[in-house]
This record gives sequence, structure tokens and C-alpha cells, in this order.
Amino acid sequence: MSIYKEEQLGEIFSLESIYPDELEILEEEPFHQFKLHVKSEGHDEEEEIGYACTLKFTYTPTYPEEVPIVEIQDDVCMDEEQLLRLTEHLEKEAEDNIGMVMVFSIVSAANDWLNNEWDAELQRREDERERKILEAEEAEKNKFHGTPVTVDNFLSWKAAFDAEIASLKKPEREDAGKKLTGRELFLTDKSLIESDLKFLEEGGEVVRVDESLFQDLEDLDLDDTALLSDGDAPSDE
Repeated sequence: MSIYKEEQLGEIFSLESIYPDELEILEEEPFHQFKLHVKSEGHDEEEEIGYACTLKFTYTPTYPEEVPIVEIQDDVCMDEEQLLRLTEHLEKEAEDNIGMVMVFSIVSAANDWLNNEWDAELQRREDERERKILEAEEAEKNKFHGTPVTVDNFLSWKAAFDAEIASLKKPEREDAGKKLTGRELFLTDKSLIESDLKFLEEGGEVVRVDESLFQDLEDLDLDDTALLSDGDAPSDE
């Protein structure tokens, strides 16, 4: 038996003692091939809590003078970028331990990496939760405080306000320049009718006025003298 084979068998014996439930031997010849499950603390696959994966080891003819073949399988809740970083991390760990049996060191390094990665994920989630809370509080404040007044936005608002007021006053100015007819005066200002009636009543007589007689009066082309009665005609003197 070669010295390499002896070291490999010795490591398998130690791993069976350290991981009695986790170690799964797949092959023994020509070289040992086995699996070990690694996970972060508190891992719960059903609740999607934590990270986990399976490390598959295959001894080479001259292991531990060269690194074993390590494959990452059955990863849980991990993306491609994480798997790549974990692979690089384990390769470095193996290179640092060439010349010594290293499966235990690689498994320990994988567990530590998964724990750190999960802690970082929890921190990211907490930061995101706090960010959303701050955004909600800021939005609530803005409901009560409104938009801060600056010189620019005040001048912009005032220009729009003045333009609106000017547009509302324009019809009023146009109506103010329009001269009303006598009939329109009577129809729009009832006080004129009431004052004339009051004048007639004070004279001791009640006079009934038929407004329809005056409806087309303004349209007639009459001289001032034509509106006077015969008794009021001007004398030749």
C-alpha cells in the first residue's frame, strides 16, 4: 500500500468519527469518493432560511500532495455568483493546505463562508427594511409640510395666479363698456321700475303700465317733438 493510500484511509476513518451522520461514501476503489453536506447556522430549507450545499470529494492518486477534486452540488438558495465565489474560496483553501490531509479544513472553510454570506444577506434585508420605513416616514411628512416655498416656485405660482385673475376680469371689462338700452335697464334694474311707480303713487293716482308698449320703442326713428303730446307742442313764440 502506498503512503498516499495510507493517508487517505486514515483521513476517511477520522471523517467518519467527526461526521457520523453527514458523511456519505460513494466509492472506495480505485480511490475514495464521498459527500459531505454543509450549511449555515439556522438553516431551514422549507422556510428558505440560510444557505446550504453538498461537497463531493474525489481523492487523486497522490493526494494529499495535490488537491482533491471538489464539486459543489445541491445548493440551496444560492445564485451563480455566490457559487463561483465559494468555489474560488475552497480552491484557495485547498492550495494553502497541500501536503496535509485537508478535507476537514475545506469543509470548515465552506461552513464559515456560508455563515458569513448568510449574515451579510440578513444585513442587506435589514438595511432594505429600514430604507423602506424611512421612505414611508418621509412621504408621510411631505403630506403635511407640502412643497417648500422658494423664490422661483413662488414667482411661477404668482404669474399663473395673475394670469387666471386677468382672464376672469376680461369679460367684466367688456360688459362694462357696453351701453345698455332702456329696456335692458328696466329688465336688469328693477329699482328703476319701482321708483317710477312710487313716484306715480305719491301723485295720488295709481297708473297701470303696460311694459309691452315700450318693447319696440327704441327701435323707432322718432323726433323728440313727436314724443310730445299735442298740448305740449312748442309755441311759435
